[in-house]
Amino acid sequence: MSAPLSSPLAGFSGTRRVPPPVNEPVKSYAPGSPEKIALKTRLAAMAAERIDIPIIIGGEDVRTGDLAQSVMPHDHKHVLADWHRATPAHVEQAIAAANRAGKDWANWAWEDRAAVFLRAAELLTTTWRQTINAATMLGQSKTAFQAEIDSACELIDFWRFNPAYAQELYAEQPLSSNIMWNQLDYRPLEGFVYAVTPFNFTSIAGNLPTAPALMGNTVIWKPAGSAMVSAYYLMRLLEAAGLPPGVINLVPGDATAISKVALGHRDLAGVHFTGSTGVFNTMWQTIGRDMSTYASYPRIVGETGGKDFIIAHASADPQALAVAIARGGFEYQGQKCSAASRVYVPRSLWKDVKERTIAIMEELKMGDVTDFRNFMGAVIDERSFNKISDYLADAKKNAVVLAGGKAEGKDGYFIQPTLIETKDPGYRLMCEEIFGPVVTAYVYDDAKWAETLKIVDSSSPYALTGAVFATDRHAVREAMLALRNAAGNFYVNDKPTGAVVGQQPFGGARASGTNDKAGSKLNLVRWISARSIKETFSPPTDYRYPFMDEK
Repeated sequence: MSAPLSSPLAGFSGTRRVPPPVNEPVKSYAPGSPEKIALKTRLAAMAAERIDIPIIIGGEDVRTGDLAQSVMPHDHKHVLADWHRATPAHVEQAIAAANRAGKDWANWAWEDRAAVFLRAAELLTTTWRQTINAATMLGQSKTAFQAEIDSACELIDFWRFNPAYAQELYAEQPLSSNIMWNQLDYRPLEGFVYAVTPFNFTSIAGNLPTAPALMGNTVIWKPAGSAMVSAYYLMRLLEAAGLPPGVINLVPGDATAISKVALGHRDLAGVHFTGSTGVFNTMWQTIGRDMSTYASYPRIVGETGGKDFIIAHASADPQALAVAIARGGFEYQGQKCSAASRVYVPRSLWKDVKERTIAIMEELKMGDVTDFRNFMGAVIDERSFNKISDYLADAKKNAVVLAGGKAEGKDGYFIQPTLIETKDPGYRLMCEEIFGPVVTAYVYDDAKWAETLKIVDSSSPYALTGAVFATDRHAVREAMLALRNAAGNFYVNDKPTGAVVGQQPFGGARASGTNDKAGSKLNLVRWISARSIKETFSPPTDYRYPFMDEK
């Protein structure tokens, strides 16, 4: 009988290496292409279904009968799924299942854990691609392209690059000598990791639970209620890839109730979070208040809000700037954490940039994402729709709406792409996170470039992404220095969205999070607890030291 993987007797000779990671190419979905035909077929099939989504604890499906519905944001009368809400008792069960699974999973060779996620990446590349993309399109109102770069390519990249970063981390070992052997044992954290994932990126929903799991941790995963369809299919994909029961437990439901149990448990080892700054602050406060009750100090990793900026210098290319505003501000309805939301343009360029941007906006089509001609879909739900509508109403009173500004929620939660101009750099739409397709511009005097850089840095509590447009290299250098702490991801002559795993590790500071850079080795470091081991080959047998000999 062979020894289990967790047994000290199990192992292989030689050093194993994961395949070199490569970024997954983005498919075009051009007319007549095989991927477009396959995706349209899968969209039609999944739109015709109404699936039942259980809680998944220790590999078992659990149904409570307390149901919520997942709908299409662009057709909110169309129900895609009924999902079961977890109770506090189910959270306790999930924690127990995670702790049981951890006894074995933590002792797997890291290469065997990596193999699960490398297989998941390949399944997503091939047989699961259209299912996950279609789930994201229908349930989160992403266009085919936005789904492809998110739920396919970025998640594939996470699952390819994270094992390579883990390999680098595990290979880092201390100095030794002929008399001793020093080693670092990269242990998983002691307890469970609580992963809370957002609606807007399926790739984040896939990465937040699996990055800690790769490093040997077990996870309680609370997905966003507005992204349950893609979360469910991701869980099934991981099971198909060979993830053992209980390593990741899918526990949907009321966020407050679930968090109360998870954050109050003595075995909480870490939190991996993406969501609002307010929720993250509350979680941090809860953990700080209860610190004496935990078995260890929980690791807290979060990526939160943003008020992402574009600042243009007088030397900027007007057309490139207009395209950056349109793509950066309106792709996926402005619901990216990194979406451009405030723009600073010099007076000498403003007329040209404004006209070019409005001309682009007039061509943008909005509607059902299964119609591939549409550039935009709907915002995620009624709550978001109402919040953005309130901002638009404020802008009509206190600023100038240059284009867009309409909201129509009868059939879907549609918000027109909107461009606003304000004369006040401290106006609320220049400072507060909106999370919708709304871009507000402030026009500054060309001579006040340096002063405007200070305004950009100080206007918002956030520091997630930002961009500078300039052909004058001196201006670029000035902006990079003045805005060094204003954005964790900074772009030169490019929109402030579209970070790629392995190329631009993502995360921000200030009120935008802990800047632990998802998709990099920096993030994986947070999910291990190193143990130093010293082995002495010939230990001393005399307690005395030479200095003690009397002369």
